[in-house]
Amino acid sequence: MLKGVPSSMGDEYPLNMTTLLRHAAGTFPTSEIVHRRLDESWARTDYAGMLRRVSQLAHALDSLDITPGTTVGVLDWNHLRHLELYFGVPSVGAVMLQLNIRLAPTDLVYVVDHSEAQWIFVDESLLSVAESLADKVNVRGWVVMTDKPSSEISTSLENVYFYEDLLAGQSEEYDFQFIEETSAAYAGYTTGTTGRPKGVYYSHRSMYLHTLGLISALKIDYLDCVMPVTPMFHAVSWGFPQGAVGAGTKIVLPGRFSADNIGFVAEALVEENVTVANGAPALFAPMLEYLRQLPEAPDLSNTRLVSGSTEPPLSLMKGFSDLTGADVIHGYGASETSPLVSYNWRLKAELADLPEAEKWDLKRYQGLPILGTEIKVVGPENEELPHDGKSMGEVLIRGPWIARSYPKLDDNDERFHEGWWRSGDVGVITPEGYLKLTDRLKDVIKSGGEWISSIDMENAIMDHPKVLEAAVIGVPDEKYQERPVAFVVGRDGAEVTKEDVYEVLADRFAKWQLPDEVVVSQELPRTSVGKLEKKRLRAEWQSN
Repeated sequence: MLKGVPSSMGDEYPLNMTTLLRHAAGTFPTSEIVHRRLDESWARTDYAGMLRRVSQLAHALDSLDITPGTTVGVLDWNHLRHLELYFGVPSVGAVMLQLNIRLAPTDLVYVVDHSEAQWIFVDESLLSVAESLADKVNVRGWVVMTDKPSSEISTSLENVYFYEDLLAGQSEEYDFQFIEETSAAYAGYTTGTTGRPKGVYYSHRSMYLHTLGLISALKIDYLDCVMPVTPMFHAVSWGFPQGAVGAGTKIVLPGRFSADNIGFVAEALVEENVTVANGAPALFAPMLEYLRQLPEAPDLSNTRLVSGSTEPPLSLMKGFSDLTGADVIHGYGASETSPLVSYNWRLKAELADLPEAEKWDLKRYQGLPILGTEIKVVGPENEELPHDGKSMGEVLIRGPWIARSYPKLDDNDERFHEGWWRSGDVGVITPEGYLKLTDRLKDVIKSGGEWISSIDMENAIMDHPKVLEAAVIGVPDEKYQERPVAFVVGRDGAEVTKEDVYEVLADRFAKWQLPDEVVVSQELPRTSVGKLEKKRLRAEWQSN
């Protein structure tokens, strides 16, 4: 690293999460925060009110002897108190540990122990989860979050405090100190299907820079309204809470919900004039189905729906566009990348004359690197491959908010190479610089010496009007090594046949690439964050 003439700027001024909130409260004090309570009622506050509450929370954390370096776990949905903890815990130099509610109990115990969490804040609705962990983890105490009087809450947890009781009577002003910016503000654990979850520690600096990158890429400002739909207990909800506060936007917090109970989220998105929301196709698809049932389609022409986790099918993107005018933007990233790495919103000027069908196809790509990140595709010897849209290899990423190691683990050499994170994704980069994933290394189908992209095949199958979901896996074959098998879920109970699948694939895949079998299922297995769990599908296939 070269060293030049020293600057005369405030380079020692630390980039802190607290700075974002203090700026929002000082510059946009009346910007609303709309939040859904556990009893399904909605309430409103603003940034000025939130800063007062976070100040009280900081005093409460001091009273519990939560100091710099303390790890504080959180079991909660997308609630207001969760947002307060997003800023309150890092404000005293502690680390906010995201506890993924959908992890297996043994993995949750591992995460608490591995992170050395000392306190856990738990929403009233998740007390049973906390109580199942209590005798298996070594924590100092628990803080229950509820709107009810503490006298009405019964729990077997020991050394229990109550959030609102702790805040009551505390000063609404707090002398927030600067924090060394490379200190961790948040911790999260990966949800991979192999091995134990791996820890990722996000620094104040990395999240501050990620916030600036997110705001820049998605053109978010104080006239927007942001709804974090992605769970706030996973991958810091893709940095959307910090992005919203950093830009001073109105925020809508949907609280507790599921894909099967998404109607009120869709209603709030419309009624509160949400302009930016994040989520996976597994959440956006039922939201679209709900909106289709309304007597009159809403106008969402100013809304950007940032879709991650898996590549959004064309049917989803076109469906939202045709029905509501909303723009589905594909974003790519992972827990290790804070997570935004690339986005695909507006096409480059030189692509403006592409035929309409090709423009839609390009919107499925993972897109262009966000400012601050670098992406390359490498071959078996880690040699960088050309940007020709054809040379497939593993995607490597580096930047100021990209992980460089997993704490307290010995397998870092397998996932990191000379400062680059090895994503495990297979992809190409086009001459115009667009990243396109073709598969996961573990999911790519190798048939007769050629690769078949399961991702492209799944999305092509979902373009059929009868198909709601699809998954494609490779199964062992004596002659060709592997052959593709497709699992499909019909829309509204529709009968999907092998001929239907072949019909929609005919123009996009060679005859030899077509799946040997098409299995119609009631539902597809998914991981805790909505990704297709192909490991289970392969196991089920082999057991039959």
